[in-house]
Amino acid sequence: MRERGGQVEGHENGDGGNGGDGGDRDRDWDRRVLPLVVRIERSAPPERTDALEAAALAVLALLDDPRALDDGEWAEAVGAWDGSRFRKVVRRARGAEWRRVLDLPGVTVTSGTAEVRVHPPVPLDGWPKDLSRLQVSGTELADSSAPGPPGDVVLWLNPGLTMSAGKAMAQAGHAAQLAWQASGNDTRRAWRDKGLAVSVRTADPAAWAGLVASGLPVVRDAGFTEIEPGSRTVVADAPWLRGGGR
Repeated sequence: MRERGGQVEGHENGDGGNGGDGGDRDRDWDRRVLPLVVRIERSAPPERTDALEAAALAVLALLDDPRALDDGEWAEAVGAWDGSRFRKVVRRARGAEWRRVLDLPGVTVTSGTAEVRVHPPVPLDGWPKDLSRLQVSGTELADSSAPGPPGDVVLWLNPGLTMSAGKAMAQAGHAAQLAWQASGNDTRRAWRDKGLAVSVRTADPAAWAGLVASGLPVVRDAGFTEIEPGSRTVVADAPWLRGGGR
């Protein structure tokens, strides 16, 4: 589910591998999922924080892409997905797999050492073959050093949860999407002018409860993989979000 201003809305954000709830499985046929593919070469895997930030940036890049707006070729699919439970699935690719992914419609973003490609939403049972054959597991990543100070837009990870990199990438993508939805045209324009820059950091344990209660956008996970249902995973923070999102 997703929360804004302390109020829970009747939607779920899904997770890095599964989503939905048992009471609505009969409607899965018309739901869409956002594929995110992270490049993980054996000889040069990306830093974990870079991968999380690239996933968040990829989601923002898709939402802001002209093909996803108005009468763009992706607008219908993105609109249907963005207005529902906006699930995301993170898969990994290397070598020839990655090159095949680049031939499919999508947007590739780079953040530090990480490359992530985001594709237009697809039906749950309608994945392109070159995406469906990719693995969900194997996205364990680590940081070789502590990340630097965050920028203006920060996605704060819950310090009390342990998540794989793939799971955390999906959660960062959810939080970036909530931040985008809560932003007005002027703030989106200013954010765009800064390259949609976003930082992902783990919150100080002493500050986490205050972040959750602050009225900022909060991701609440459906709990189908790795963590308990209803877990608050990420809080999206930005100066304009603290001022009401406009």
